[in-house]
Order: sequence, then C-alpha cells, then structure tokens
Amino acid sequence: MATDLIQVDPDQPRPEAIARAGAAIRAGCIVAVPTEALYALVADPFNLRAVGRVFAAKGREEQRSLPVLVHDLFMAEDLTSETSARFYLLARRFWPGPLTIVVPAAAKIPLKVTGNTGRLALRHSRSKVAGALLEHLGQPLIATSANISGQPTCRSGIETFAVLDGRIDLVLDAGPVSGTWATTVDITEPYWRLIREGAIPEKAVAECLTQR
Repeated sequence: MATDLIQVDPDQPRPEAIARAGAAIRAGCIVAVPTEALYALVADPFNLRAVGRVFAAKGREEQRSLPVLVHDLFMAEDLTSETSARFYLLARRFWPGPLTIVVPAAAKIPLKVTGNTGRLALRHSRSKVAGALLEHLGQPLIATSANISGQPTCRSGIETFAVLDGRIDLVLDAGPVSGTWATTVDITEPYWRLIREGAIPEKAVAECLTQR
C-alpha cells in the first residue's frame, strides 16, 4: 500500500483536501491529521475492518481502547450511554481543547473500539484540520496517536509519512505541531479519576468539578 501526502494550511485546509480525506475514510482507509500536540490516525469507528487496520498499523494490542474525536457536544452526547453533570462541566469548560473525557460508551459503539471495556475516551480538538474533516463527514472519528506503539509520537506530517509509510493511506501535512498532550479524566465511576495529566493541570480539573 502506497501512502499519499497532501500539504494543507493548518488554519484554512482546502476543501478538496478535506473531501479527499473524507472519501478515504468512508472507504475504510486510515488518514493522519494534526491535532494541537501531535499527529493522529483517524478512521471510521463504525467500520470494524478500518478499526482493525488501525490496530495493525500501530502494532497496538487489541485489548486497548481507541480514543474518538467529536465535532461538538451534541456528537459527544450521542456516543455516551449516560451524560452526567461532571461531563457537562468539563466539556463546557475545556472543549474544544486538550482534554479527553472517558465516559460510558453508547450501545452503538463497537466493543472493539472500547477495548471491550464499555468505556469511551472522547475528545474535541481545536485543530482546524480535524474539525473540518469531522464536519465534512458528520460523524466521529477514531483518533489515536500517529506512531508505532511504544515509540515516540509523530509531531509533523513528514515524520508521520516516514514512520508509517505503507501502513496508512493518507497524511494531511499541516507542518509541525508542538503542544502538550491532552489531559485524560475518567468520569465513569462514582469518583472521577485522573488518568494522565497533560496540558490541563489536575488542579484545574478539580476546581471545575467542584463548582456549585
């Protein structure tokens, strides 16, 4: 499989480039796109063949879950079986931005995407490229770091192409990114839990969740 690379403006990606990436995703392909801090592999979470290809491209263990990008709060609500006050507090305060919220997955989400846990990691990125693609498709997308599992995550389109050439189908190259990775918070249990601290400090999450 030959991997294609298309250069795009990070702030105003060309509609033709977005349309080509969208067509590839609808065909079950894997596309690399920039987010705030890294490049991510995106694919259709409802296409089990595409999901399997993501695991294979990264050499990722299939019992691990795959995060999902959403375009807005309404799309996120459709993917969770239960929305809580904590979910709305976090989403309204930090989205779009570097916060991943782990929620109970809706029945429509394939168990393979959740790593058979029934929990789904949701993210609303500030990336204009990712946002344009989500809007074009009108559906959520798997969005896992662009790398071989256990190796550093790619932070530019050309690096992604070099590392994953032949493993994925298309790279939307918007140049280098240099932000801090997303903070991840699990709100599926009675008490919220910080999975990973990143761009948003734990203190800010705690203050948000103790609002009255």
